[in-house]
Amino acid sequence: MTLALLIDVNLSPEWAEVLTDAGFQAVHWSAVGDPSAPDEDIMAWALANGCAVFSHDLDFSTMLALTHAAGPSLIQLRGPKVLPEQIGALLIQALKRFEADLKAGALLLIEPGRSRARLLPL
Repeated sequence: MTLALLIDVNLSPEWAEVLTDAGFQAVHWSAVGDPSAPDEDIMAWALANGCAVFSHDLDFSTMLALTHAAGPSLIQLRGPKVLPEQIGALLIQALKRFEADLKAGALLLIEPGRSRARLLPL
């Protein structure tokens, strides 16, 4: 089963094509939900549809920590580089490396020069 990703509105819709081309299922939130929806709605949709959330927003990891939720998985970009041409290769490498963890429930942090995963709940 291929890892499915829900791309948050704070990231470019260009990510959907990049991630699909890399072999993942990917959809941008603007294609399935209201762009002004609260983060809780995005997380609920991702959980109901078997997707990991891909975001640059720190609020998602805070929600996971405060609720001790076991899902959905979260891929979080940290740092100023958020465009596919800037960090796409590192992201795809990390997604492949941590795919099993993400399918089980994990927080994957992507930073310039490194990536790390923590299993959920936090």
